[in-house]
Amino acid sequence: MAKILIIDDEKAIRAALRDILEHEKHSVEEAEDGSSGLDKGKKGGFDLVLCDIKMPRMDGMEVLEKLQAHDPDLPVVMISGHGTIDTAVDALKKGAFDFIQKPPDINRILVSVRNALDRNNLVQETKVLRQKVQKGKAGGVQMVGESKALQAIRDMIEKVAPSDARVLITGGNGAGKEGVARQIHDKSQRAQGPFVEVNCAAIPGELIESELFGHVKGSFTSAIKDRKGKFELADGGTLFLDEIGDMSLAAQAKVLRALQESRITPVGGDKDVKVDVRVVAATNKDLKKEIAEGRFREDLFHRLSVIPIHVPSLSERTDDIPMLSEHFIGLVCTEQGIAPKKIAEKAVAALQKLPWTGNVRELRNVIERLVILSGKEITEADVKAYAAPRG
Repeated sequence: MAKILIIDDEKAIRAALRDILEHEKHSVEEAEDGSSGLDKGKKGGFDLVLCDIKMPRMDGMEVLEKLQAHDPDLPVVMISGHGTIDTAVDALKKGAFDFIQKPPDINRILVSVRNALDRNNLVQETKVLRQKVQKGKAGGVQMVGESKALQAIRDMIEKVAPSDARVLITGGNGAGKEGVARQIHDKSQRAQGPFVEVNCAAIPGELIESELFGHVKGSFTSAIKDRKGKFELADGGTLFLDEIGDMSLAAQAKVLRALQESRITPVGGDKDVKVDVRVVAATNKDLKKEIAEGRFREDLFHRLSVIPIHVPSLSERTDDIPMLSEHFIGLVCTEQGIAPKKIAEKAVAALQKLPWTGNVRELRNVIERLVILSGKEITEADVKAYAAPRG
């Protein structure tokens, strides 16, 4: 059921529209002129407005413009007994969802209302999804904390980001390497370009080249059409090669060529594609050891590690746990629709004593568990019950 506002100076038209809409189980409010209709519309809460054009005090076109300025997502259907093609075009240009002539046809009204409400639902769903994406990004990549180790990384990012120098980020799983990569991108001259991430460990070896460089139709069995690779998709922006240490030697050779020549060749193709990409790589492995054991190319290592940045484990920066805990509590409460919670000082102290082998990612998961299972305040007893490792 939607809430719909009818703005029309003709009582009979308002009554007819109300009957149609209430029969469809919608909630209806009325306004007898443009000025009062605008006041009601601005108060919010409506899913749709049906508005006449010729009215006293304020005509419908002015109402439309002011409602659009106040809430661009609110669908407004214009209705007029003096409609012309020019009037309809003008209304649509000014943001009207639809234009209907009087006397309104029932089926025409219902179709327009249904379409407008469907569009409105899609707009709202898109907003929610965007908020979730932003929350997800905030939860996963923000560098929260004031420890000396974290401040040193921030200082390095400030120096490195404006350049196009390649960066190799090292650190354990869940330590926050992606966060560093995103910060470098966001503070760079490429910030308006794409940030494209490739998890090299998650892609089968036989598909990594297609994933990175794309392929042409027919180059292998499932290549039913041309497909751009991550290098081309990241053109003008940043390509983040996560877990680069898990990449096959064959793929490493092609990445090296791409870095040397700023060109790639799609799988099965015979034409080079020029790309303008800044590469930031990350790994949880000791690449020098991998080189010694023949699993990683030394020349690629030197190409990637122009600027090395090491992200310390959470156990090396326990001073950041209080701030991280507050940050994650806020995120989880918002995501789960739970009233804001506090965490006791002793609970934080207990968290600081735990062995965080999963680093910041593990802390985030533990905080979510504590928020869901604890009372109004997260206590030391909650930490011992729900966060401490079990034998």
